[in-house]
Amino acid sequence: MIPPAEAAQVAAVAEVAAAPEPQQVNLQIHLRKIPLLSQLSDEEMQRVKTDLRIRQYAKRDIVLQKGAPGDSLLFLLTGSLQVIDITEDGRAIGLRMLQPGDFFGEIAVINGSLRSASVVALTPVLVALLPRATALHLFAHSPSVANQMLKFLAEKVQRDSEFRALLSIHNTSRRIYTFLDLMKKKDDGGDVHVVENLPTHQDIANMINTSRETVTRTLLTLVQQGIIQKGTHKLIIIKPDALQKLVQG
Repeated sequence: MIPPAEAAQVAAVAEVAAAPEPQQVNLQIHLRKIPLLSQLSDEEMQRVKTDLRIRQYAKRDIVLQKGAPGDSLLFLLTGSLQVIDITEDGRAIGLRMLQPGDFFGEIAVINGSLRSASVVALTPVLVALLPRATALHLFAHSPSVANQMLKFLAEKVQRDSEFRALLSIHNTSRRIYTFLDLMKKKDDGGDVHVVENLPTHQDIANMINTSRETVTRTLLTLVQQGIIQKGTHKLIIIKPDALQKLVQG
């Protein structure tokens, strides 16, 4: 049962979807910013809009619970999420980060299985849920969605392989250097490498199996060496070649 506060939030968004034409257009444009849905036909997009449900979560809320039914495909609209697993001794291990435009929960939807990991909100987030039946219809009947999904799954296998290799590095500092190297992307201008939407030091520590203090100390050293610079919710990698040398040891 949806709590009253959340039900009101869902209803408010539903009213926007059914509101006069200008607001409908805004929602349509927003959905087309999601790569998986960007090339849908108008007819397919209308079906998605009809079936889509919007939910809002506060920071640290559990968006997906490991072991729950895979009854929907989820899209992150705003905010940041982290996919986590819980070890037998109760430790949270971060698996990957999610940013706006990303989708998740696809494996349980495809297999009809239970969720294999949990997803936690790192910030307040807005999430869209697409029922499993509608998602499977898109996978089977929309070539653009099928192609995007195949590309995503291939990249996910590669990313998971890189992350397993990262966790096998015994030197803690090198794990942190490698994490930054995997997370970095070129900015919009294409000249500077940045780590956008930087996770907290504790979240980084959870992902690479170390302590928050170690992450803080290592990043501070990189700043002092002029290799990175801290921005607002991001890291700017000033000397990518120097970082790469540290990664290689």
